[in-house]
Amino acid sequence: MKTSFFFLLFVSTLAVSAQTMFHAEPTMTLEVEGSVVSVSFDEKEFDLGKIPQGIPVSHTFTFTNTGNADLRIESVQASCGCTATNYTKEPIAPGETGYITATYNAAGAGIFTKTVTVKSNAAEPNTVLRIKGEVSPQKE
Repeated sequence: MKTSFFFLLFVSTLAVSAQTMFHAEPTMTLEVEGSVVSVSFDEKEFDLGKIPQGIPVSHTFTFTNTGNADLRIESVQASCGCTATNYTKEPIAPGETGYITATYNAAGAGIFTKTVTVKSNAAEPNTVLRIKGEVSPQKE
């Protein structure tokens, strides 16, 4: 009896799986036919070198829309509160450039590496940028 129950369960599972496999609805994609959104950064990492403590330092990363549809930067998130960001907010047309600026506050002495995650409507939606350097302690 138990064997018959499991056999029926197995067969019905196969039937549902086959029906799903052959009659599944098409999945949605982010790509519109003929449109490609892509982005190319000039650099993804920048070494700020040795910087003095207490004096914020910025670096601007530039990028180009290498696709054939408008690029939109949806968000820019720094890895911690010690790094502020600014970026191109309006859509970037194909062939045009935009920017992401990362400003590190340099409050604490020592070596640092900070990341900035850029989310966009590009085919590869997440890009991680890095700034690094060393904060020299204030001389007393």
